[in-house]
Amino acid sequence: MTRIDAKFADLKSQGKKAFVSYVMAGDPDFDKSLEIVRGLPGAGVDIIELGLPFTDPMADGPAIQLAGQRALAAGMTLKKTLELAAAFREQDDTTPIVLMGYYNPIYSMGVDKFLVAAKAAGVDGLIVVDLPPEEDSELCIPAQAAGLNFIRLATPTTDDKRLPRVVQNTSGFVYYVSITGITGSAEADAGDVAPEVVRIQNASGLPVIVGFGVNTPEKAQAISAVADGCVVGSAIVSKIAGGASVDEVLAFVKTLADGAHRA
Repeated sequence: MTRIDAKFADLKSQGKKAFVSYVMAGDPDFDKSLEIVRGLPGAGVDIIELGLPFTDPMADGPAIQLAGQRALAAGMTLKKTLELAAAFREQDDTTPIVLMGYYNPIYSMGVDKFLVAAKAAGVDGLIVVDLPPEEDSELCIPAQAAGLNFIRLATPTTDDKRLPRVVQNTSGFVYYVSITGITGSAEADAGDVAPEVVRIQNASGLPVIVGFGVNTPEKAQAISAVADGCVVGSAIVSKIAGGASVDEVLAFVKTLADGAHRA
């Protein structure tokens, strides 16, 4: 059982939904980013998604694109992202960490080398948005063999014919992208999301976490009420971009987590 599996089992036993937060590793710099990440569990975060800074983030809207640029400008790399995860693990051995990003940096490091380093750093799962199921032998299956969950995205355009292929080698949870488009570009609607969540749960047997378009405590509550939890990314990243202090960022995250946990 991975930390992700254990977290969902624990939440289920409490009758609670999961709150997942996304932050870009190294935004605005390594030290402040680490301070924020270390504070997330205390702010109510159940699972941390750590963005891998990348020069060409195709699925991301302006807020997360700019976060990646700030991190890269501050010298962030995949190696330093793993160092940040390892530094977090020194103080927290239970909160799951999921790396979310694109395949290029992993490919450049080398899959085998990356998986050994990720496991050693205490990473629990991967979301690699530009590797479709047809490429599972590239990273997904080796990651599972290394003991990491490989989490797949499903979208409003993932029809009943495609869905079984998408969830075939998925583990941990399924990330449902609630809108068509980029991150931060529209708001999720619980009425639209609810039947899709049930469909994906039935196909996968896994928890379904909803992201893209969740940006307020009220929205976090509404979406979590019809799913196994929600993800907030752009709204948190925008606080960091605005120069908010670590305490201010974490106070905002707590309002979102409280919303999700009220569901």
